[in-house]
Amino acid sequence: MGRRITIIQGHPDPCGTRYGHALAQAYRDGAIEGDHDVRVVNVAQLNFPLLRSQEDWGRGSLPDALHGAHQAILWADHLVVFFPLWLGTMPALLKGFFEQVLRLNTNAADRNRAAHAALAGHSGRVVVTMAMPALKYRWVYLAHGVRGLERSVLGFVGVKPIRETLIGSVEEPGEQHLRWLGRLRDMGRAAA
Repeated sequence: MGRRITIIQGHPDPCGTRYGHALAQAYRDGAIEGDHDVRVVNVAQLNFPLLRSQEDWGRGSLPDALHGAHQAILWADHLVVFFPLWLGTMPALLKGFFEQVLRLNTNAADRNRAAHAALAGHSGRVVVTMAMPALKYRWVYLAHGVRGLERSVLGFVGVKPIRETLIGSVEEPGEQHLRWLGRLRDMGRAAA
């Protein structure tokens, strides 16, 4: 029996023609070939409000538009998040999505303990596309935006291990694009 994989496509452009969408599709195709169960959440196609107050964060209810995404995240044992690097980190829409679906509506005394265990047993992969060379982002900028997602968002709710795939120079089409599509298909097949 394969793994249960939820792919979270975090590109805010709903058109679906971006390179990151092709990478996510390659991963999905490989996962299906590997006999894994796959669900896809396309954040750009969801209509939800951003949280604007401590009260919303602590006591507000999950918007109806996010119930399916929330269930897909809980159902999975492996989460794969795709997004383009914008200003050194994830786009605001993806951050707003995580703020909604990963918050816990429990009393303050239980919230911290519950948060750390909410997704215990889930593993993750973060796939990030960017215009700059990936090595420059990793070594000069220390991949701070990706580290923040891994440690302070996914890691905080119990996802581990979390692996990352940084794909740079995506605005220079060519042989590299095809190689990455093949690599993502292989990762999907292995549920890595």
